[in-house]
Amino acid sequence: MGSPGLRGRTAIALHAAGVNAALLLLYPRPLYKIAVRACFLGFAFGCGLLLSAGRSAWRHFGWYMCSLSLFHYSEYLVTAINNPRSLSLDSFLLNHSFEYNLAALSSWVEFTLEKILFPELKQITWLSTVGLLMVIFGDCLRKAAMLTAGSNFNHIVQNEKSDTHTLVTSGVYGWFRHPSYVGWFYWSIGTQVLLCNPICVVGYALASWRFFRERIEEEEITLIHFFGEEYLEYKRKVPSGLPFIKGVKVEL
Repeated sequence: MGSPGLRGRTAIALHAAGVNAALLLLYPRPLYKIAVRACFLGFAFGCGLLLSAGRSAWRHFGWYMCSLSLFHYSEYLVTAINNPRSLSLDSFLLNHSFEYNLAALSSWVEFTLEKILFPELKQITWLSTVGLLMVIFGDCLRKAAMLTAGSNFNHIVQNEKSDTHTLVTSGVYGWFRHPSYVGWFYWSIGTQVLLCNPICVVGYALASWRFFRERIEEEEITLIHFFGEEYLEYKRKVPSGLPFIKGVKVEL
């Protein structure tokens, strides 16, 4: 007779396999790919809730699992509401880039090693709470930006202006020129503060800052091409929202 832990893991594996088989039978291939990713994210969220409800050393990692799975699921959901024509499997952002996946893996490795070597470091509840608040703020700001932009929002920088493409300057776009990037920036750093990962806090901050600096410059060249003086006037009045990032320089 196996141990309770082994029986539990076996039951979870069989349940996951059964759900996967049911989805494969119920949905055609394209919808199956969407359904299986949504189910995976829901499963991860549920596991995170279970960890969060306990008093174990993994409680804060449960907060992280809930935050990560909700972020990726809501990226797809809000895109489906806002701009269904651009909807694809990539809208989950699960395969955002090799660097993104490597960063996530690095944070898991750091958390596990430090939990073994310095377990007291992972029990700083007030610091994890600060990280959780950063995550909530960042994700809410990003989703508010997506909803405000409506069909103008796209996960891929557009090189051609569509007939419905307009310059959005209201709502959170009146606070920052790039609120979705601001939200993602603080969300990503917040996940590492939540995990009390000192190395990844620094690494995420530097990598995210560099990525968004380059992304904003690339995007603003396109926006100036699309909207001309209208965007330049907006750029003069509203900050980018990210520290020490002013956007593309324009020669007058």
